[in-house]
Amino acid sequence: MNNPASIILASNSPRRKQLLALNGWNFQQLASNIDESLIPGETPPEYVRRLAGQKALAVIPRAGDDQLIIGSDTIVVIDGDILGKPENQADARNMLVRLRGVTHQVFTGIAVIRSSDQYLYSDVVSTNVPMRNYSDDEIDRYIQSGDPMDKAGAYGIQNPNFQPVEKMSGCYASVMGLPLCSLSSLLKKENVFPVSNIEESCQVTLSYQCPVSHIFLQEKQ
Repeated sequence: MNNPASIILASNSPRRKQLLALNGWNFQQLASNIDESLIPGETPPEYVRRLAGQKALAVIPRAGDDQLIIGSDTIVVIDGDILGKPENQADARNMLVRLRGVTHQVFTGIAVIRSSDQYLYSDVVSTNVPMRNYSDDEIDRYIQSGDPMDKAGAYGIQNPNFQPVEKMSGCYASVMGLPLCSLSSLLKKENVFPVSNIEESCQVTLSYQCPVSHIFLQEKQ
């Protein structure tokens, strides 16, 4: 089933679109709107895994009979608290101040569902993210740019002006919203393989020398 037209990305995120395209496929992108409320007692990994699956399931009525649907969800977690997208500028400022100068975790859940029988593969990638000690003025300028308002934790790791992260040692693509090594491993279960060298394409595009990709791919074989 290595037919590019058979893949749907259940997200309207331009960042996930950019990352998925690195596999060398053409694919369809469909927005998925679901209730993202946290279930009492749900852990962050359980939460993002469930939401990724629900996002993929939500577009099945618009999918063909033989398509693979990719769902993904990303959250920022600090001291056990989940930080979603900010509700307003004040909320964004509070998040950025709380994250400043400390290390937090980013969890990204991914799901691949066959539309024909709704069989689901899923995974969760956790990444430690150390933030630099940016200034109040930097926070204000970043908020005024509008970039934080559609992002979990009120920041984009890839923002070239704010550059919030001190030094990464995990999966950069996962913090952006789509861990490509993990996704490629799930898609291989359906005999769908990247057209390009995904490790090389990801690192060149993101200008990031990933220290974990080869290890991660070996573990997932």
